[in-house]
Amino acid sequence: MAILVAAGAAAVLEAVEETGTAEEVTGIETPKVKKAVVLLSGGIDSAVTAYIAKGDIGKRGELHAVSFDYGQAHKKELLCADYIGGILRVKSHPLFKIYGMGLLESSLVGRGEIPTEETEGIPSTWVPQRNSIFLALAFAYAETVEADRVYIGVNSRDYSGYPDCRPEFIEAMNKSLNLASKKFIETGRGIGIIAPLQYLSKVDIIKKGIELKVDFSKTWSCYRGGEKACGRCPSCRIRLETFRKLGIKDRIDYEKTS
Repeated sequence: MAILVAAGAAAVLEAVEETGTAEEVTGIETPKVKKAVVLLSGGIDSAVTAYIAKGDIGKRGELHAVSFDYGQAHKKELLCADYIGGILRVKSHPLFKIYGMGLLESSLVGRGEIPTEETEGIPSTWVPQRNSIFLALAFAYAETVEADRVYIGVNSRDYSGYPDCRPEFIEAMNKSLNLASKKFIETGRGIGIIAPLQYLSKVDIIKKGIELKVDFSKTWSCYRGGEKACGRCPSCRIRLETFRKLGIKDRIDYEKTS
Protein backbone atom coordinates (compact mmCIF):
# COMPACT_ATOMS: atom_id res chain seq x y z
CA MET A 1 0.00 0.00 0.00
CA ALA A 2 1.39 3.41 -0.81
CA ILE A 3 0.82 7.10 -0.59
CA LEU A 4 1.99 8.91 -3.68
CA VAL A 5 3.72 12.08 -2.71
CA ALA A 6 2.46 14.99 -4.80
CA ALA A 7 -0.65 13.07 -5.79
CA GLY A 8 -4.03 14.78 -5.69
CA ALA A 9 -5.34 15.62 -2.22
CA ALA A 10 -8.26 13.22 -2.52
CA ALA A 11 -5.95 10.32 -3.39
CA VAL A 12 -3.56 11.21 -0.57
CA LEU A 13 -6.31 11.46 2.04
CA GLU A 14 -7.94 8.24 0.82
CA ALA A 15 -4.64 6.40 1.09
CA VAL A 16 -4.03 7.83 4.56
CA GLU A 17 -7.41 6.61 5.76
CA GLU A 18 -6.80 3.22 4.17
CA THR A 19 -3.27 2.50 5.33
CA GLY A 20 -1.93 5.08 7.77
CA THR A 21 1.51 4.61 6.18
CA ALA A 22 3.82 6.88 4.24
CA GLU A 23 5.50 4.48 1.85
CA GLU A 24 7.04 6.56 -0.90
CA VAL A 25 6.97 6.03 -4.66
CA THR A 26 10.73 5.84 -4.20
CA GLY A 27 10.38 2.67 -2.15
CA ILE A 28 11.29 4.48 1.07
CA GLU A 29 9.19 2.97 3.85
CA THR A 30 8.01 4.91 6.87
CA PRO A 31 6.05 3.74 9.91
CA LYS A 32 2.50 4.72 10.77
CA VAL A 33 2.35 8.48 11.20
CA LYS A 34 2.44 9.77 14.76
CA LYS A 35 4.34 12.98 14.19
CA ALA A 36 4.49 15.35 11.23
CA VAL A 37 6.11 18.66 10.32
CA VAL A 38 4.31 21.22 8.16
CA LEU A 39 5.88 24.16 6.37
CA LEU A 40 3.70 27.07 7.47
CA SER A 41 4.07 30.38 5.67
CA GLY A 42 0.74 31.92 6.65
CA GLY A 43 -0.70 31.84 3.14
CA ILE A 44 -3.82 30.06 1.90
CA ASP A 45 -2.06 26.93 0.66
CA SER A 46 0.06 26.38 3.75
CA ALA A 47 -2.93 26.98 6.03
CA VAL A 48 -5.07 24.38 4.25
CA THR A 49 -2.13 21.97 4.19
CA ALA A 50 -1.62 22.42 7.95
CA TYR A 51 -5.27 21.60 8.61
CA ILE A 52 -5.01 18.50 6.40
CA ALA A 53 -1.87 17.40 8.26
CA LYS A 54 -3.61 17.90 11.60
CA GLY A 55 -6.45 15.66 10.46
CA ASP A 56 -4.08 13.02 9.11
CA ILE A 57 -2.14 12.49 12.33
CA GLY A 58 -5.27 12.33 14.49
CA LYS A 59 -5.87 13.43 18.04
CA ARG A 60 -2.97 11.41 19.44
CA GLY A 61 -0.45 12.63 16.90
CA GLU A 62 1.96 15.54 17.14
CA LEU A 63 2.01 18.28 14.56
CA HIS A 64 5.06 20.50 14.41
CA ALA A 65 5.26 23.61 12.22
CA VAL A 66 8.24 25.45 10.76
CA SER A 67 8.25 28.98 9.36
CA PHE A 68 10.95 31.00 7.67
CA ASP A 69 12.10 34.61 7.83
CA TYR A 70 14.29 34.96 4.75
CA GLY A 71 14.09 38.70 4.25
CA GLN A 72 10.76 38.62 2.41
CA ALA A 73 8.95 41.92 2.03
CA HIS A 74 5.69 40.40 3.22
CA LYS A 75 6.67 39.52 6.80
CA LYS A 76 3.02 39.95 7.78
CA GLU A 77 2.56 36.36 6.64
CA LEU A 78 4.59 35.23 9.67
CA LEU A 79 2.00 36.71 12.03
CA CYS A 80 -0.63 34.66 10.22
CA ALA A 81 1.55 31.54 10.46
CA ASP A 82 1.88 32.09 14.20
CA TYR A 83 -1.89 32.46 14.55
CA ILE A 84 -2.62 29.29 12.56
CA GLY A 85 -0.06 27.32 14.54
CA GLY A 86 -1.78 28.44 17.73
CA ILE A 87 -5.23 27.45 16.50
CA LEU A 88 -3.95 23.99 15.55
CA ARG A 89 -2.05 23.68 18.84
CA VAL A 90 1.16 22.60 17.17
CA LYS A 91 3.65 20.90 19.46
CA SER A 92 6.45 23.25 18.38
CA HIS A 93 6.83 26.07 15.90
CA PRO A 94 10.39 27.29 15.33
CA LEU A 95 11.07 30.28 13.11
CA PHE A 96 14.17 29.75 10.99
CA LYS A 97 16.00 33.00 10.26
CA ILE A 98 17.82 32.66 6.93
CA TYR A 99 20.45 35.25 6.12
CA GLY A 100 21.84 36.11 2.71
CA MET A 101 18.70 35.54 0.62
CA GLY A 102 18.77 39.23 -0.33
CA LEU A 103 21.77 38.41 -2.52
CA LEU A 104 19.53 36.31 -4.77
CA GLU A 105 17.84 37.66 -7.85
CA SER A 106 14.25 38.07 -6.66
CA SER A 107 11.97 41.05 -6.17
CA LEU A 108 10.51 39.25 -3.16
CA VAL A 109 13.72 39.93 -1.22
CA GLY A 110 14.32 43.45 -2.47
CA ARG A 111 16.01 42.92 -5.83
CA GLY A 112 13.75 44.95 -8.09
CA GLU A 113 10.08 45.92 -8.06
CA ILE A 114 7.35 43.41 -7.35
CA PRO A 115 5.25 43.25 -10.53
CA THR A 116 1.70 44.55 -10.51
CA GLU A 117 0.86 43.55 -14.08
CA GLU A 118 0.80 40.23 -15.90
CA THR A 119 4.29 39.17 -17.04
CA GLU A 120 5.51 36.54 -19.46
CA GLY A 121 7.30 33.54 -18.03
CA ILE A 122 8.24 33.06 -14.40
CA PRO A 123 7.72 36.35 -12.50
CA SER A 124 10.51 38.15 -10.66
CA THR A 125 8.96 37.11 -7.34
CA TRP A 126 10.46 33.64 -7.70
CA VAL A 127 13.23 33.14 -5.14
CA PRO A 128 15.92 30.77 -6.53
CA GLN A 129 15.98 27.43 -4.66
CA ARG A 130 13.68 28.69 -1.90
CA ASN A 131 11.77 25.43 -1.52
CA SER A 132 15.01 23.44 -1.70
CA ILE A 133 16.28 25.36 1.31
CA PHE A 134 12.96 25.22 3.16
CA LEU A 135 12.54 21.48 2.62
CA ALA A 136 16.10 20.71 3.72
CA LEU A 137 15.54 22.58 6.99
CA ALA A 138 12.07 21.07 7.50
CA PHE A 139 13.48 17.60 6.85
CA ALA A 140 16.28 18.19 9.34
CA TYR A 141 13.75 19.31 11.93
CA ALA A 142 11.52 16.32 11.17
CA GLU A 143 14.43 14.01 11.85
CA THR A 144 15.16 15.90 15.08
CA VAL A 145 11.59 15.54 16.42
CA GLU A 146 11.29 12.01 14.97
CA ALA A 147 8.49 12.94 12.58
CA ASP A 148 7.50 10.60 9.77
CA ARG A 149 6.23 13.13 7.25
CA VAL A 150 6.85 16.65 6.03
CA TYR A 151 3.83 18.46 4.59
CA ILE A 152 4.25 21.27 2.07
CA GLY A 153 1.53 23.31 0.33
CA VAL A 154 3.02 23.50 -3.15
CA ASN A 155 0.65 23.63 -6.09
CA SER A 156 1.33 23.22 -9.79
CA ARG A 157 -2.04 24.12 -11.25
CA ASP A 158 -3.13 27.67 -10.39
CA TYR A 159 0.34 29.05 -9.71
CA SER A 160 3.01 31.36 -11.10
CA GLY A 161 5.13 28.67 -12.74
CA TYR A 162 7.77 28.40 -10.02
CA PRO A 163 10.07 25.43 -10.85
CA ASP A 164 10.28 24.32 -7.21
CA CYS A 165 6.52 23.77 -6.98
CA ARG A 166 6.44 20.98 -9.57
CA PRO A 167 5.82 17.31 -8.63
CA GLU A 168 9.09 16.24 -10.27
CA PHE A 169 10.96 18.51 -7.90
CA ILE A 170 9.12 17.23 -4.80
CA GLU A 171 9.76 13.60 -5.72
CA ALA A 172 13.44 14.23 -6.42
CA MET A 173 13.90 16.15 -3.18
CA ASN A 174 12.28 13.34 -1.19
CA LYS A 175 14.79 10.86 -2.59
CA SER A 176 17.77 13.14 -2.08
CA LEU A 177 16.91 14.23 1.46
CA ASN A 178 16.38 10.66 2.62
CA LEU A 179 19.75 9.71 1.15
CA ALA A 180 21.24 12.40 3.41
CA SER A 181 19.31 11.15 6.45
CA LYS A 182 20.97 9.34 9.37
CA LYS A 183 17.63 7.74 10.18
CA PHE A 184 17.23 6.33 6.68
CA ILE A 185 20.81 5.06 6.44
CA GLU A 186 20.63 3.33 9.82
CA THR A 187 17.07 1.99 9.77
CA GLY A 188 15.91 2.02 6.16
CA ARG A 189 12.92 4.07 7.26
CA GLY A 190 12.58 7.41 5.58
CA ILE A 191 10.54 10.57 5.89
CA GLY A 192 7.81 11.14 3.31
CA ILE A 193 7.10 14.51 1.72
CA ILE A 194 3.36 15.01 1.34
CA ALA A 195 2.04 17.66 -1.05
CA PRO A 196 -1.74 17.25 -0.76
CA LEU A 197 -2.60 20.31 -2.87
CA GLN A 198 -0.27 19.52 -5.76
CA TYR A 199 -2.87 19.11 -8.49
CA LEU A 200 -5.82 20.99 -7.01
CA SER A 201 -7.18 24.20 -8.49
CA LYS A 202 -7.17 27.25 -6.24
CA VAL A 203 -10.96 27.04 -6.13
CA ASP A 204 -10.77 23.47 -4.84
CA ILE A 205 -8.10 24.43 -2.31
CA ILE A 206 -10.34 27.10 -0.81
CA LYS A 207 -13.32 24.73 -0.89
CA LYS A 208 -11.22 22.21 1.04
CA GLY A 209 -10.25 24.92 3.51
CA ILE A 210 -13.89 25.89 4.04
CA GLU A 211 -14.69 22.22 4.70
CA LEU A 212 -11.89 22.13 7.29
CA LYS A 213 -13.04 25.46 8.82
CA VAL A 214 -9.90 27.41 7.90
CA ASP A 215 -10.28 31.11 8.74
CA PHE A 216 -8.97 32.70 5.53
CA SER A 217 -9.16 36.17 7.06
CA LYS A 218 -6.14 35.08 9.10
CA THR A 219 -4.06 34.20 6.03
CA TRP A 220 -1.86 36.52 3.97
CA SER A 221 -1.00 36.36 0.27
CA CYS A 222 0.20 39.83 -0.78
CA TYR A 223 3.86 40.12 -1.75
CA ARG A 224 4.26 43.85 -1.30
CA GLY A 225 4.53 44.08 2.46
CA GLY A 226 1.97 46.79 3.22
CA GLU A 227 -0.53 46.96 6.05
CA LYS A 228 -3.22 46.16 3.50
CA ALA A 229 -3.03 43.77 0.57
CA CYS A 230 -2.25 45.57 -2.69
CA GLY A 231 -4.68 43.61 -4.87
CA ARG A 232 -2.29 43.89 -7.83
CA CYS A 233 0.69 41.60 -7.28
CA PRO A 234 0.59 38.07 -8.81
CA SER A 235 -0.41 36.45 -5.51
CA CYS A 236 -3.21 38.95 -4.81
CA ARG A 237 -4.59 38.56 -8.32
CA ILE A 238 -4.81 34.78 -8.00
CA ARG A 239 -6.42 35.10 -4.57
CA LEU A 240 -9.01 37.70 -5.61
CA GLU A 241 -9.93 35.81 -8.77
CA THR A 242 -10.47 32.60 -6.80
CA PHE A 243 -12.78 34.21 -4.24
CA ARG A 244 -14.64 35.91 -7.11
CA LYS A 245 -15.18 32.55 -8.84
CA LEU A 246 -16.59 31.12 -5.61
CA GLY A 247 -18.82 34.13 -5.01
CA ILE A 248 -17.29 34.59 -1.56
CA LYS A 249 -16.07 37.84 -0.03
CA ASP A 250 -12.36 37.84 0.80
CA ARG A 251 -12.32 39.18 4.35
CA ILE A 252 -8.85 40.74 4.36
CA ASP A 253 -8.32 44.47 3.77
CA TYR A 254 -7.17 45.68 0.36
CA GLU A 255 -5.78 49.04 -0.68
CA LYS A 256 -8.23 51.23 -2.58
CA THR A 257 -7.45 51.45 -6.27
CA SER A 258 -8.61 54.16 -8.64
